[in-house]
Amino acid sequence: MTGPLQQKGIPMTATSGARGDGHGIDRRELLGGAALAMGLMLTGEAARAAPAVVGAKRRLGSLEVSALGLGCMSMNGGQYNPPRDKAEMVRLMHRAVDRGVTFFDTAEAYGPFINEELVGAALAPMRDKVVIATKFGFNLDRTSALRIGGTNSRPEHIRAVAEASLKRLGTDRIDLFYQHRVDPNVPIEEVAGTIRDLIAEGKVLHFGMSEPGLNSVRRAHAVQPVTAIQNEYSLLWRGPQEGVLALCEELGIGFVPWSPLGAGLLTGAITADTRFDQPDHNDYRRTNPRFTPEALAGNMALVGLLREWAQRKSATPAQVALAWLLVQKPWIVPIPGTTNGTHLEENLGAVEISFSPEELRSFNTALDGIAIHGERGTPRLLSMVGQEAPPLPARP
Repeated sequence: MTGPLQQKGIPMTATSGARGDGHGIDRRELLGGAALAMGLMLTGEAARAAPAVVGAKRRLGSLEVSALGLGCMSMNGGQYNPPRDKAEMVRLMHRAVDRGVTFFDTAEAYGPFINEELVGAALAPMRDKVVIATKFGFNLDRTSALRIGGTNSRPEHIRAVAEASLKRLGTDRIDLFYQHRVDPNVPIEEVAGTIRDLIAEGKVLHFGMSEPGLNSVRRAHAVQPVTAIQNEYSLLWRGPQEGVLALCEELGIGFVPWSPLGAGLLTGAITADTRFDQPDHNDYRRTNPRFTPEALAGNMALVGLLREWAQRKSATPAQVALAWLLVQKPWIVPIPGTTNGTHLEENLGAVEISFSPEELRSFNTALDGIAIHGERGTPRLLSMVGQEAPPLPARP
């Protein structure tokens, strides 16, 4: 584990065009010329030319999945890129399965709705070989597919979302059903109890939570065991090391890092000069405090560390970033997203990289000396992180 986090707040500005966790600018276009000129050769592309196969499995609670999963959020366009060709995305998911990936992440809020349809259709031919995770908990208009705003984990809403997700996914069960964010108006015992009932009915197999308050996890786990917690975790945001990972270890809960490549920053494809103002899509990084010009300039020190270790490991920065997560705990399963087959192969190559204890200490020592610039989200988004559910009402 690394030492105390070093965060420095940077004012937000609206600032384009770099890829996210697998989207937009090609990593090699940026890393090819400039990095080679600086002697930062990514020799891993030659040394690891053979396609990686994720043979290793990990356990999230009692659920067995591949050591790396695939985040599918951006396959319909949205936060990082314009819409993608559906047939191409289906082929990408099939390619992931061929490479040993069994864990796929979606949500009703992605799209909304259409991402579940895409994932369900793509994985239907190999449904029994894969684990599909989806999520409930946001207020969405069922007719217009627009966000109404806020959270909604009322029992009747959870049931309605489950039925709709089952239909969109074209399946008879949801393997892992996350509460997308804790609802501050609904006791978590009611949420967990509803999932427990859905599990008893065979419609849901496992219960998960995303970005929850720690006390809410304990309370939920006492009603229905929590299989996995999905929080942001990467070299850019190490907050989980200050509480939730210890709780997961104590309770036997798996951990699924979202944005494990720091919205693309940790791939090395983003430079201090990158701006996020492409006119053809709404890249959320243009309003993210980590991606202002000032923050990007400051965060290049972290990118430099990754490039240095990529050269040492005959790997790429993205592979080093994912390998670092994998070595933290055997029950951590990152879900990097991508819409690019080459990036998929690159990400999966992380399973072949290891750190000796001495190397990990050296890396972490250097990491502790690097300040991270910018908050990890806007105030509105951060207001939904770490929420605690209200207590059950007192019985009369």
